[in-house]
Amino acid sequence: MGAGMGRSGTSGGGLLEALPTGTPLHVAMLGLDSAGKTTALYRLKFDQYLNTVPTIGFNCERIRGGIGKAKGVNFLVWDVGGQEKLRPLWKSYTRCTDGIIFVVDSCDSERLEEAKMELTRTARSPDNAGVPILILANKQDLPVSRRRPLDDCRCERSKRIGKAPGCIGIGRYSR
Repeated sequence: MGAGMGRSGTSGGGLLEALPTGTPLHVAMLGLDSAGKTTALYRLKFDQYLNTVPTIGFNCERIRGGIGKAKGVNFLVWDVGGQEKLRPLWKSYTRCTDGIIFVVDSCDSERLEEAKMELTRTARSPDNAGVPILILANKQDLPVSRRRPLDDCRCERSKRIGKAPGCIGIGRYSR
């Protein structure tokens, strides 16, 4: 599955230099229910906000990178439902994936510990060894959002790699 970018051992800034422009990279988008995974997916795909409904199962979209070092890179993004009963299925989507985007709801401070637990479980899975994990702090545009939700969700070996413009924040889980 995918082009193998995630298991190349590349870390940090060198990750983007290793992106192939031919074969699509397979990316699993995970996170608790109502974190905004589907909204983020369609924001990436169509560059606009769309009304969405809770995902039961998955959504899959091809996205072509349009800026910076990701320009011209093709991604096949699997947005997987985050309801508790669906979480055991996540491993089916992360097995042999090139990358994982873990979406955290910046407004839901009551569930940050649960999000951290699921992120840790995902990151520690032997199937995900060497797979880069991007943590996306969603809903940063809302007044009740926590400005630094990733501080509570990051694990001991994580590294902040920057800020995203607009309403999302990013971080990377390092193994």
